[in-house]
Amino acid sequence: MKHYYDKIERINYEGAQTDNPFAFRHYNPSQIILGKTMAEHLRFSICYWHTFCWAGTDMFGSGSFNYPWQSNADPLSNAKAKADVAFEFFYKMNVPFYAFHDVDVAPEGNSIQEYINNLSIMTDILLEKQQQTGVNLFWGTANCFTNPKYAAGAATNPDPEVFACAATQVVHAMNATHKLGGQNYVLWGGREGYETLLNTDLRKEREQVGKFMQLVVENKHKIGFNGTLLIEPKPQEPTKHQYDYDVATIYGFLKQFGLEKEIKVNIEANHATLAGHSFQHEVASAFALDIFGSLDANRGDPQLGWDTDQFPNSVEENTLVMYEILKNGGFTTGGLNFDAKIRRQSVDKYDAFYGHIGAMDTMALSLKCAARMIEDNALNQKVTDRYAGWSNNLGKEILQGNMTLQDIAQYSLSHNLQPKPYSGEQEKLENLVNKFIFG
Repeated sequence: MKHYYDKIERINYEGAQTDNPFAFRHYNPSQIILGKTMAEHLRFSICYWHTFCWAGTDMFGSGSFNYPWQSNADPLSNAKAKADVAFEFFYKMNVPFYAFHDVDVAPEGNSIQEYINNLSIMTDILLEKQQQTGVNLFWGTANCFTNPKYAAGAATNPDPEVFACAATQVVHAMNATHKLGGQNYVLWGGREGYETLLNTDLRKEREQVGKFMQLVVENKHKIGFNGTLLIEPKPQEPTKHQYDYDVATIYGFLKQFGLEKEIKVNIEANHATLAGHSFQHEVASAFALDIFGSLDANRGDPQLGWDTDQFPNSVEENTLVMYEILKNGGFTTGGLNFDAKIRRQSVDKYDAFYGHIGAMDTMALSLKCAARMIEDNALNQKVTDRYAGWSNNLGKEILQGNMTLQDIAQYSLSHNLQPKPYSGEQEKLENLVNKFIFG
């Protein structure tokens, strides 16, 4: 199992002209861009769940993959075999990070104590593998949505015993993340929503999840975890309506419960589009609200209305995302985690390499295009010029609170204001962006 991918030694950069499908054409980890290496800018991570846990199922079909670590053998033995393959893959993909849910890496077991024991055993194994490979933990999280007991939610569940079970998982998943040196801890409320208002108390469920998040923050400081806490927005699916709908919704929630300085957001591209936004919009919103944390890089299918978790392949889309990140100073503890899976028909064990190689090249090329936009500064200057009036006396007086609404009205009258519209030059700016992408 330690040499499951025996055709590959390690994926390396060979340049745009290579015909080698097991090589990077654009991702050169050591290339310096705007004063940092490409590896430092992008901070790639590979997820455990889609890559090694998903069996190729969908709602109309059973598993199409035949992974040896998904056999009917002892679950803990399977988990150890899966870890062997996972770290072989992480190392050979040449990424610095990986991410997991608790039950991705350890069997859930038949009791709370068995769950705790299994996670403890696997945490020690993961730590040893991190030391052997140099691959580190990007973030950990608890799966508080798959088990049937979470059908009506975890923190939002009408039964406080279910709330307690979720708290137990989060405590131990956070401990594992802390022990493994995780950069972040993510909270995704997979079933924190409702199916019908006929049996739902919105105020009560919101208060419950608010208390849960306050307890998570308290626990973070108690155990000395220095990573970033992240909430991942998603509008719907699996529930009719999720309480963590989008970045703006989460910000309102954080403000309500006094958590806006403690928790940031982990934004997924496919979740953004399901919410009716662009990926760029959600990233820009997070920066504007000062809650930007990290990204799950993937894409959806515009002809399908659910979360397809496909690998990103649009340089046009992701150049604008990387531009938002670069102009705001880049990632800190965050980065680009590939919350993406190969298609159900991609049954060859090397298909996962092709998916990740293409995605990493897409993001690397997007980074280079965005860096050219930053260096040119024309786009940023256009925005600065458009709002220049707010740096003049009238704009300053309004924003500094030195004028009442009546004062502003009197100013308008006394100065006989007759402002005229001027062009936003959208088409010109879109052409400018295309110049940096296509030359």
